Amino acid sequence: MTRINTNVSSLVAQNRLNQNNNDLQTALTRLSTGLRINSGKDDPAGLIASEALRSEIGSFNKAISNTNRANQIITTADSALGQVSSLLSDVRGLVVEAANTGALSDDEVAANQLQVDSSLEAINRIAQTTTFQGRKLLDGGLDFITKSGTNATNIKTLQIDQANLGATGSVDVTVDISEAATKASVDIEGFRATAGAVDGVQATGKIEFSKEATPAVQSTTGTISTGGAGDFTLTAKSGGSYADDAFNGYAVVIDTVANGTNSSIAIDDTGTGTVTITLEEGETLATAATDLAAHADIAFASIGAVNVAGTDADPTAGTFASGAAAINDTAAIDITSTLEDDAFNGTITWVEADGTTTPTAAFDSGTNTLTVTVEDTDVVDLDAVTTAIDDLADFSAVKTGALPDFDANNAAYANPTITNLAGGTDELLAGVQADVVFELSGTNGSEVFNVSAGTTLDQLVSQINLVKDATGIEAAADGTQLELRSTEYGRDSVVDLRVIQEGAGGNFANGARSVGTDVKASINGREATTKGNKISLNTATLDVQLELEADQTDTSTFSITGGGALFQLGADVVSNQQARIGIGSVSSARLGGTAGKLFQLGSGGSASLSNDANAAAEIVTQAIDQVTGLRGRLGAFQATTLESNMVSLKDTVANLQEAESSIRDADFAQESAALTRAQILTQSGTNVLSMANQNPQNVLSLLR
Repeated sequence: MTRINTNVSSLVAQNRLNQNNNDLQTALTRLSTGLRINSGKDDPAGLIASEALRSEIGSFNKAISNTNRANQIITTADSALGQVSSLLSDVRGLVVEAANTGALSDDEVAANQLQVDSSLEAINRIAQTTTFQGRKLLDGGLDFITKSGTNATNIKTLQIDQANLGATGSVDVTVDISEAATKASVDIEGFRATAGAVDGVQATGKIEFSKEATPAVQSTTGTISTGGAGDFTLTAKSGGSYADDAFNGYAVVIDTVANGTNSSIAIDDTGTGTVTITLEEGETLATAATDLAAHADIAFASIGAVNVAGTDADPTAGTFASGAAAINDTAAIDITSTLEDDAFNGTITWVEADGTTTPTAAFDSGTNTLTVTVEDTDVVDLDAVTTAIDDLADFSAVKTGALPDFDANNAAYANPTITNLAGGTDELLAGVQADVVFELSGTNGSEVFNVSAGTTLDQLVSQINLVKDATGIEAAADGTQLELRSTEYGRDSVVDLRVIQEGAGGNFANGARSVGTDVKASINGREATTKGNKISLNTATLDVQLELEADQTDTSTFSITGGGALFQLGADVVSNQQARIGIGSVSSARLGGTAGKLFQLGSGGSASLSNDANAAAEIVTQAIDQVTGLRGRLGAFQATTLESNMVSLKDTVANLQEAESSIRDADFAQESAALTRAQILTQSGTNVLSMANQNPQNVLSLLR
C-alpha cells in the first residue's frame, strides 16, 4: 500500500487493540469483584434471575430471623410458666397437708393459708410482668377474641390454641353434634317392700259436662229510615252464610228500579263488602218484602206501607255491625280419694232417676263403684253434685269451669264424659332382699360394700354416694329400682358391679357392667376428636378444644374475630406462611376449670383451706393441668413448627445461594485464563499498531 492519507492497517490494529483492552477490562472487573455479572450488559437474563434469587434469599433470611424471634418469645413464656407450675405444685402440697385436719391445728392450717396466698400473689405477678420487648405474654393479651353465635351457651369451656384468620381477619366455627355423650349406667331391679306399705298415690277420676254452642248473635245494621212510618231493620240470618260477625263492616246501599222489575238483594264480597238492596218504584215496602224475604242470608223486620217512590223520602242506609260468635260452656268435677293407695280404683256411674231432687253419691266397696244419682227431668245444679261427692268420707270433689247446671232433657247438653277412678298405687318401702357383699368399680377407683338384708334402698343409695368421689359412681332410687351412674361422661367412664357374696333371693345376682359413650361431633365439617363432652380439632388452620354442656345435640356456632400471637414464618406475607397461636392468661382469676377458679383458694374464698379443702384440691389440679397443657402446646409449637421451619428455611437459603452463585459469581479459573489471553492480545495489538503506524514512513522513501 502506497497511500498515506488513510492508514487502514493502523485503523484495523486500533480496533483490535480496543477490543482486547475491553476484554482485559472485563476480566479485571470480574476478578476484582468476584462476580461474572456486574451490569445488565454482562448477562441481562442472568441479571434478572440472580436479582430475583437475591430478593428471595433476603426474604428467607428475615424469615429465619422471625423464627428465631418467635422461638425466643415462646422460650420466655415457657420459662415463666415453669415458675407458675412450680408454685401450683407447692399449693397442691399445702392443700393436701391442710386436709389432714385430724393432725394439724387451726394455726398450722392458717400458716398454710398464708403460703397459699403468697403463691397466688406470685402467680398474678408473673402473669402481669412476663414481657418480651415490652409486650406482656401471659396476661391474656395474646389470647384469641371470640364472638358468640347460635347456641353458644351450650359450650361450657373454649380454648383456641391456633387459628389462621386468613385475609378477612376472622373465621366462623360451627360445631355439629350427631350424638350426645352418655354416662355409664347400671339399673338393679326388685327392691321390694320389706316393712309394709306407706301412703302412696291417690286414685283420681273426673266427670265432665259440656253445653252445645249458644246461637251466635247476628250482624245487624240497626234501623234504616225511610223518612216515614216504614222504617225497617236488616239482620244476617242465623245459619246463613254470614251468621255471627261475618257481615261486620259491610255497607248497605239502597237503590230503585223502574216498575215491572222485582225487588232484589245482592252481596258483593270484594273489598270491605257491600249489600245492595234494589226496590221497585211505586210499590210499598211491605210488597217489596215478599221478594226480599226469599234471600238466604238477610232477614227484614218492621216493614211498613210507605211507598218507595213518590212523595216519600229515599231510605237512608247503614252498615252491618255488632255480630258475635257462638259460646260453648263446659264444666268438670274432679274426684280424688282421700286415702293414698289403690283402695278406690274403680268405676264412676252417672244415674238419672225421677224424684232425686237433691243429687246423691255413694261408694260400694264390694263392687268398687262410685254412683252419682241426679234428677232426670229437672235442671241439676252441678255445685250440688260436687257437694254430694265431697261429703263422702273417703273422697274429695272440686268443680271447675263456668257451666252452672246440667239438664238431661235439653238436647243442647251433652251426656257427661266420665273418667273412672284410677292411678292409685301403694308406695313401697324398697329394700335389700338378702345379705350381699359387692364391689363397685368406677373411673376413680373401687369400693367394697357389705350390706345386710332389710337395708332400705334410700340407705343403700346414701352409702354409695358417700364415696362417689373415690369411685366416680353415684346412685339414685327410682321406685323399687337402684340406678347407678358414672359421675363423668364418655367411653372412659365405667360402672362395674361385681358380686362377691350374696344370700338366696338377693337383688344383685351376677352383677353388671356398663361403659359410657363419647359425644360424636364435627367442626366446620371435619370429624372431631372427642372424649366425653370434650371436642377437639387440630388442623393446619384451626386448633380448638371445647367442652359441651351435658346432653346437648344442638348445633353451636361462634366466630374467632382476632387476637393471638401472629408469627411470620415464611418468605411471603400470606396466611399459609404465618402461624397464629393463642396464649391465655395465667392469673389466679383465669386458672382452673369446671370446679372453680384458683383465686377461690385465697383467704376467705369459698375454696380456702379452712372452708373446703376438697374443692381446693380439685381446683388446683385443674389449674396444674391447664398450665402444663399450655406449656406442652407451646413446646410442641417450638419443636414441630419453629425448629422444623428453621431447618427448612436454612436449607432453602443454602440452595438459593448456590443457584444465585452459579448464575452471578465469576469462575476464577476461567476469568484468569481470559485475563492472560487479553493481556497477550493487548501486547500483540500494541506492537502491531506500532508497525502499522510505521508504514507511511516507508512511502516517504519514494519522495527522496
